[in-house]
Amino acid sequence: MGEKIMYETIFARSFSRYDQKKLGCGAFLGCLLIALSFCTVLKPYLGPLPVLNMRLSVDVGLKMLRITDSATSLKLRDDYTSSSMRIIANETSSSEIEMAVDNDTSSSNKTISNDIISFNMALPVVNDTTSSSKTAGINCTFSTNETMRNDSFSSITPLPADDEVRLSSSKTPGMNYASSFSNVAMSNDVISSNMSVPVVNERSTSSETLEINNRNSSLQVRDVVPEKMKPMCNIEGRTEFCEMNGDIRIDGKSSTVFMAASSQVGTLVENSSWIIRPYARKGDEEALNRVTKWSVKSGVDGYAIPQCDQKHRVQAIIFSLGGYAGNNFHDYTDIVIPLYLTSRQYDGEVKFFITNKNPWWINKFQNVLQKLSRYELIDIDKEVNVHCFTSVIVGLKRNPKELSIDPSKSPYSMKDFRQFLRSTYSLKKDTAIKMKDNGGKRRPRLLILSRKRTRAFTNTNDIARMARRLGYKVVVAEADSNVERFAEIVNSCDVMMGVHGAGLTNMVFLPENAILIQVVPIGGFEWLARTDFEEPSKGMKLRYLEYKIKTEESTLIQQYPPEHEVLSNPSSIEKQGWNAFKSVYLQKQNVNLDVNRFRPTLLRALQLLHQ
Repeated sequence: MGEKIMYETIFARSFSRYDQKKLGCGAFLGCLLIALSFCTVLKPYLGPLPVLNMRLSVDVGLKMLRITDSATSLKLRDDYTSSSMRIIANETSSSEIEMAVDNDTSSSNKTISNDIISFNMALPVVNDTTSSSKTAGINCTFSTNETMRNDSFSSITPLPADDEVRLSSSKTPGMNYASSFSNVAMSNDVISSNMSVPVVNERSTSSETLEINNRNSSLQVRDVVPEKMKPMCNIEGRTEFCEMNGDIRIDGKSSTVFMAASSQVGTLVENSSWIIRPYARKGDEEALNRVTKWSVKSGVDGYAIPQCDQKHRVQAIIFSLGGYAGNNFHDYTDIVIPLYLTSRQYDGEVKFFITNKNPWWINKFQNVLQKLSRYELIDIDKEVNVHCFTSVIVGLKRNPKELSIDPSKSPYSMKDFRQFLRSTYSLKKDTAIKMKDNGGKRRPRLLILSRKRTRAFTNTNDIARMARRLGYKVVVAEADSNVERFAEIVNSCDVMMGVHGAGLTNMVFLPENAILIQVVPIGGFEWLARTDFEEPSKGMKLRYLEYKIKTEESTLIQQYPPEHEVLSNPSSIEKQGWNAFKSVYLQKQNVNLDVNRFRPTLLRALQLLHQ
C-alpha cells in the first residue's frame, strides 16, 4: 500500500492531471488503431463486385462500361487503337477497373492495389501528331442492377506519362456529362474518385483528357466515338467485291446480302448499300449484262432483316457463272484464277454460292471446284431459304492483268496456281526437257493446237511434217470440255503452238521452262497477243516466241480484194469498234502457214531447249 501511494505521488509530480488524461486517451486510441489494423490485415476477402455490362446512349455513338471486380487491385489501362472508350471489368481475383481510351498504337498500364481506395488519377494525354493536350472533366457515378457489397476505396495514385511521347503543355478545363442508370440496389458502397482520362485523336490538333468524378451510383460519359463496322466493298481495276463479317444473311429470292446492325456493345454497323455484279470483269458491259445484280446492305435493323433458315459456320463466297463463261480464256482469267485467289486461303472450309448457274461449266471444272471447297455448290438463284454466315465475300478478287496473280498483293502467285492445277489433275511433268542433259535419247514434244472453227491452221499436216524433220515428236490436238484429258496432253509437251485464241490458255498446264509459240493473225492483234498471252506466260515461268503472219498467209485474201481496207488498212476496221474488229479478224480468218518462213521459229525453240 505504501509502495502504491509512493508511485502515485511520483506520477503526480511527473505529470499534471491534464497530461495524465491525454496519455490515457492516447493509449486507448493506440490500442484501437492496432485492433483495427489487425482486422484490416487479417480480413480474408472482400466479396466480389458483380460484373456490370452497361451500354450508354450518347450523342456520338455507343460506350461500353464493364466493371471487373476481384479482391485487391484497381487497374487502369489506356490502349490507343481506335476512337472509342471502354471501361471494362471482369470478375477475377482482384478488384479491377480497366479503362481503355483507343486511337493510337501505344498503351500504358498502371495497377493500384488497395482494398480501401479513394483515387485521384491523372492519365497521360497522348497525341502523336500534336504538341498540346487538354484535360476535360467528367462527373461520373456508377449504377448497377445488382446488389453490391459494402466496400470502400481510398487511395491517391497518379499515373506516369508515356516515355515515348513529348508533350509541351497540358490543360484541364472542367466538363460535366450527365447520363445515369436506374433500378439500382446498392448496399453502402462508397466509390470516391477523380480520374483524368486522355482522349487521343491522331487527326486532331490537340488531345483532350476527360476527367471522371465518380459519385453515388451512376455513370456519366459522353463524346466517345464507338468502333464502327462496315462492309469492305472494293472497286479495283477489273473487279469489285465486298467482304463482310458479323451477322450476314443471304437472301437468294431478292438477290440481297444483309449485314445486320450489330448487337455487340461498343460497335456500330454503318448503314450503307451497294449494287454489285459478282463477275471479275469490271468495265466490260457486254459481259456484265449477263450477270445478276446483287444488293449488299449493311446496318439493317432487326425488324427489316429476314430471319435465318440455315446457319453455317464456314466462309461463304458468292460469284457468277454469267459473263463470258464458256470461253476457255475467260473461264480462267475471269473465274477460275479469281476463285482460286479468293478462296484458297480457307483450305476447303468455304461454301460457294453460284448465281447465273451454268451446269456445263460446273461439269467442266468440277475438279477445281471440289479441290477448293469441301461442300456442295449452292444455286443461290433458286434458294428459298435465307442462309446465315459470320463471314461472306460477294464477288471475286483478281489482278487487273489477264491470267495473272500479283504476289506483292496476294499470298499466292501464278507458280502456286499452276502447282495447284498439277495437283488437281495429277500432272506428272514439272519442267520441260533439257536437251543438253538428254544426250539425244528423247525428242522434244510439240503440241499443235488445232481448231475446227475460225483462226484454224489450214495446213496442219504440212506443219507437222516439217516439225518432225527438225526432230520434234508432234502431237495435234484440240481442247474440249474434258479438261483432265487435255491437261495431261499439254503437260506432256515441251513446246505448244497455236493461232491467237482461247486454246492458248491451256499453257497453264505446260511444265516450267516450256515454250509457247503464238501465231498472230493480221488485223492489229499485237496488243491482244501481248496482254492475253505474252505477258502472262512470263509469270508462269514459260519461254515465249511469236510468229506474225503476212497478208498472204491469211485466208482473208480469198474474201476481200487486195485494195480493200480489211487488208490494206486494218486500223480503220478497229476504229469502228470491237464488234466490227471481231466480226472480220476473229470470226472470218484462218491461217495458211508458210512452213518455210515458220521453220526458223521452231529451230529457235530447239535452241532454247538446249539451254
